[in-house]
Amino acid sequence: MSAAPWEPPRSHVEPLTEADYFALGDNHDRIELLDGSLIVSPAPSKRHQLVSWNLVDSLRRAARPLGLLVFEAVNVRLGVDRIVIPDVVVADTDDEGAVVEAGEVKLICEIVSPGNAGADRVVKMQLYAVARIPWYLLVEQDGDSQLLRLHRLDGGHYVEDGVAKAGETLSVTEPFRWAMDPGDLR
Repeated sequence: MSAAPWEPPRSHVEPLTEADYFALGDNHDRIELLDGSLIVSPAPSKRHQLVSWNLVDSLRRAARPLGLLVFEAVNVRLGVDRIVIPDVVVADTDDEGAVVEAGEVKLICEIVSPGNAGADRVVKMQLYAVARIPWYLLVEQDGDSQLLRLHRLDGGHYVEDGVAKAGETLSVTEPFRWAMDPGDLR
């Protein structure tokens, strides 16, 4: 017998807490907690997952020699009652527990899809800046091509540090040495 589909808590009158969030348990949706509210997204598309897997593979080869770990779709605590699930995270952390703390994150990445473009380009970018995450990588998809946009934290906001489209190479030296042609993501 299959499990019943997940139902959001309907009788909750107060904003949800982190304890409420983790009490939801595992499910197939991406559920994030932002200041007491739940943001629910469906599982990523096959293309999105392929791009994510290829990005993780490339980043792991660059980050591992420095002792950094690379995670796909992991809980990141940005602050009190703020848990997000970015597409990719590079962090100076261990493999214990269910949450990566914002202070451990060296680079955070979102793969922009039509259904989440505003959240990734505006909302999450601001939340990550407030949490002082030093590097933010956006993978933008336009049909069959990808574009990489790397942003670095400058004071309280991000500034674009590098851009590459398919056939070009995005090369970085911080937070680790890494280079990638966005065309290799597919």
